[in-house]
Amino acid sequence: MISFAYICQGMVDWGLIAGQVASWTFNILYFAIVIGTIIVVVLDNRNPVKTLAWVLVLAFLPLVGLAFYFFFGRSQRHERLISKKGYVHLLKKPMSEYLSQISGQPPEAYRRLSDLFRNINQAFPFEGNRVEVYTSGISMLQSLLRELLKARKHIHLEFYIFEDDAVGRLVRDVLVDKAREGVEVRVLYDDVGCWRVPKRFFEEMREAGIETHSFLKVRFPLFTSKVNYRNHRKIAVIDGRVGFVGGMNLAERYMRGFSWGIWRDTHILLEGKAVHGLQTAFLLDWYVVDRTLFTSAAYFPKLEHCGTSLVQVVTADPIGSWKEIMQGLVMAIIGSRKYFYIQTPYFLPAEPVLTAMQTAALAGVDVRLMIPYRADSRWTHLGSCSYLEDVLRAGVKVYMYKKGFLHSKMMVSDDGLSTVGSTNIDFRSFEHNFEVNAFIYDVETALQMREVFLQDQRECVQLSLKTWVKRSRYRKVAESVVRLMAPLL
Repeated sequence: MISFAYICQGMVDWGLIAGQVASWTFNILYFAIVIGTIIVVVLDNRNPVKTLAWVLVLAFLPLVGLAFYFFFGRSQRHERLISKKGYVHLLKKPMSEYLSQISGQPPEAYRRLSDLFRNINQAFPFEGNRVEVYTSGISMLQSLLRELLKARKHIHLEFYIFEDDAVGRLVRDVLVDKAREGVEVRVLYDDVGCWRVPKRFFEEMREAGIETHSFLKVRFPLFTSKVNYRNHRKIAVIDGRVGFVGGMNLAERYMRGFSWGIWRDTHILLEGKAVHGLQTAFLLDWYVVDRTLFTSAAYFPKLEHCGTSLVQVVTADPIGSWKEIMQGLVMAIIGSRKYFYIQTPYFLPAEPVLTAMQTAALAGVDVRLMIPYRADSRWTHLGSCSYLEDVLRAGVKVYMYKKGFLHSKMMVSDDGLSTVGSTNIDFRSFEHNFEVNAFIYDVETALQMREVFLQDQRECVQLSLKTWVKRSRYRKVAESVVRLMAPLL
């Protein structure tokens, strides 16, 4: 007869066997998923640096790497935001205005750059625009409020951050008043950029008749693959006649800065046909979240010349086939003959941009880069510093702004080309964000932007290669580690 102890022993053995089988099964499935994900990353044929970064994360931190890849890593560059037919319909009015222009062509030196933007982005160069430049948050806010109060037909606002603070509430109250007057008001804000903003803040807008949407809502598990795709654009369009674009959001810190310094930024007002470009960008983003396509002529009014600037409004997104703004910057840098000045809060350049800067500097072009001495993010700043030796060795002059935080995204070249917008010189702007920049072909504006850069330069310390290479070994190691993750930041 089999003893009770023997039976119990047998049960324990089966339990151990079952546990071992489950453990082995889990390990096999787990590593199969990790290896499979690595294969998918490799076959996606991305930038080799970015591919290697993902492979390293998945190989050495598989659990964390899988979670990060699920939320932030999957490529969706071949998706469409809108049908081809709908896009053509949206562009019908701006294209008609563009074709009706007498000249509408940039100087010969920038013809190829303009053609590039028109071919890959359907960005039309519009003539006869007035450009007003703002280098402080207060001056921009005052101008924006003044134009909002003039609105008679519609107001379209799109900002990455729309904060529930003194500035955000001031703008909101003006929008509520205009909506009660019968003006159509539409507001787009980024869901991640406004994560900390109470829902009630936007609900009060909706209750007042303002159409309000967040861009690509992050609701788990819905849209988890798009959590890394953020709308970083800052656009305002009033009555289709006046527009704003640049680096400033609607938040108090853009006016007051920090305890340790000012917030230095650049924004512009556009008046003229170039506003059609901003309107098109806004209405396309509105269609993405609301599935309503507005193409009425009321949003693209007939506009007369009100200035001398030729302007192209260029957008970029992580969905399309091309990296429009990055490709344009590469062409602009390589095409510069005398100088090319860059202001950016973060300098984590994609390889083509880095090579273009080095090549231009080595060819004798006066290439200058200005970044903040102290940034709002320690990690991105460390990553930025890791690239400075690369450009210094090529002859790029590097300046660190010490008066406060430099958040300006501005470039100017050869007294003929300037650009202001939302695009940083970093992987996130080039790869993951929805961005917008105004490219301005105009001597007067370029000279003004050049003077802005030179004024800021007086508040900077210039780095020398001889001194920079002597920074501490600890600092160099920290920069190098962060640089490995630069494509993922």
